[in-house]
Amino acid sequence: MKVLTVFGTRPEAIKMAPLVQALTADPDIESVLCVTAQHREMLDQVLWLFELTPHYDLNIMKPNQTVAQITTNVMLGMEKVLQEESPDIVLVHGDTSTTFATALAAFYQKIPVGHVEAGLRTFDKYSPYPEEVNRVLTGHIAELHFAPTEQNRRNLLAEGISDDKIFVTGNTVIDALLTVVEKPYTFIEDVLRDIDFENKRVITVTCHRRENLGEHMASIFKAIRAIAEEFSDVEIIYPVHMNPKVQTAAKKYLGEMERIHLIAPLQYQPFVNLMARSYLVITDSGGMQEEAPALGKPVLVVRRETERPEAIGAGTVKLAGVDQETIYEMTKTLLTDPEAYGKMAHAVNPYGDGLACQRIITALKTTVEAVAAEADQSKV
Repeated sequence: MKVLTVFGTRPEAIKMAPLVQALTADPDIESVLCVTAQHREMLDQVLWLFELTPHYDLNIMKPNQTVAQITTNVMLGMEKVLQEESPDIVLVHGDTSTTFATALAAFYQKIPVGHVEAGLRTFDKYSPYPEEVNRVLTGHIAELHFAPTEQNRRNLLAEGISDDKIFVTGNTVIDALLTVVEKPYTFIEDVLRDIDFENKRVITVTCHRRENLGEHMASIFKAIRAIAEEFSDVEIIYPVHMNPKVQTAAKKYLGEMERIHLIAPLQYQPFVNLMARSYLVITDSGGMQEEAPALGKPVLVVRRETERPEAIGAGTVKLAGVDQETIYEMTKTLLTDPEAYGKMAHAVNPYGDGLACQRIITALKTTVEAVAAEADQSKV
């Protein structure tokens, strides 16, 4: 069985790297890896960490490229790769433009698609944008759906996806996470090496989503600044996204502030180990809603909605929204109420046990032959 795995961004790479490793190690599978480099530098960091060498690298990243340009360039590049390799199935992940464009290119050649991290929904096509639509469209192209949770499965069933094409696997990010967390861990970054993690309460912050740019981001940053001003034992670490608009806003509202450290984006291993040593996490990221709870860290999500309601239901995550006062009050509660903090820190993470990759491979072995035969018949 030939399996072509495709990804292009750092989050995809993190979540797909352990699956590629498992596919490569399986003697029954010929594993081929293609990266689009929708992200370049951040993608390469993950490839290096997990010791992955792509068979194909489309290298599409260009300064200030639009979503339409990303989608077009991925489709054109993937057309050639698919024709050359003719895989039995193409695996894509999540909700990026690489994911949707690859799935569409495979569909045009009647090659089956397997969707890893399938079934997440906010039910608002403009938030996250364009990710929500990317994920939904990919779901309706895919033949096999690897859903992290039972709720994701129910979302797919509600959209008419056949139950026998859906496999609840857990999330591969937990597989990745468990391979890189180390204790003890020595940071090479001066700022992190100098933090007193034993006596300070460290808050890790990320904020970068398109829908938060502008007023929402200003509100988020003002709340974070207020927390740093009020709590002298709090240190805030914010690896700032490379987006110039994010950089400008971060410097405007959080720059030159005592105990707020604006640092360059971290590679995955130091970032995970930073989360592991943090007191709590404030983020608009999707993946961190899965990762931080696995480390016992409460998460406040600074978005208006989340495609990961299981985390809210489990109590590992709270939706803080984008209102300055609400974010401030919810953060303050976790800093002043040990019972509230303990409930979140000790809640059970709904995203799996680190065995998602093996479940996906088992499902592939039992279904791909039939799916590929169906696709071959449609070509006749």
